[in-house]
Amino acid sequence: MAKPTDRRTRTNDPEGIRQKLLDVAEEKFQAQGYHATSLGDLMQAASVTGGALHHHFPTKKALGLAVINERVAAAVAETWIRPVEGALSARQGVRQVFAGVADQLERQGFVRGCPLNNLAHELSLADPEFRAALARIFADWQAAIADKIRADQHSGVEDRQTDPDRFAALAVATYSGAMSMAKTAQHAAVLRSCAAGFDPTGRDG
Repeated sequence: MAKPTDRRTRTNDPEGIRQKLLDVAEEKFQAQGYHATSLGDLMQAASVTGGALHHHFPTKKALGLAVINERVAAAVAETWIRPVEGALSARQGVRQVFAGVADQLERQGFVRGCPLNNLAHELSLADPEFRAALARIFADWQAAIADKIRADQHSGVEDRQTDPDRFAALAVATYSGAMSMAKTAQHAAVLRSCAAGFDPTGRDG
């Protein structure tokens, strides 16, 4: 029986080609940076022609924005927003995310850093559209945590004295900084240390 065709590698599958370009760009931008990645690098890695690339993404900037809006935003939602929303409490969710990411990095054996953080460092001052796209993701991330704290307060799980927005900013900033430190050290231990700070006593809020 013939093997099913992979929709991402079919040359007559425009959406598959577009997703493959996003796959490659996402990987390259994280591994070597947006500015250090050329369109030639992307075409070679994706095995596509210049015409195919420009059909979907007329400019490198268009591709960069698509990676931010589609892939990086989805990664933050999957790694942070949905787990925190589904946790018994915001504090528990934050701790579980820190621990889960530390586990993943230790299995992986290397640390590239937070995709959002990496691109924010590189692109926030380069272009206002990049900055706005990255800022929206940070804002959505913080809003999800703050909303969870408010829900916890309504249900009696969280102390009313905790400021939801301040707690959310602390969680996001702590994770961003911890990932930068883990990337520099090539070790995830700092994530576990930070996780311990988000305990249920409310001392960090």
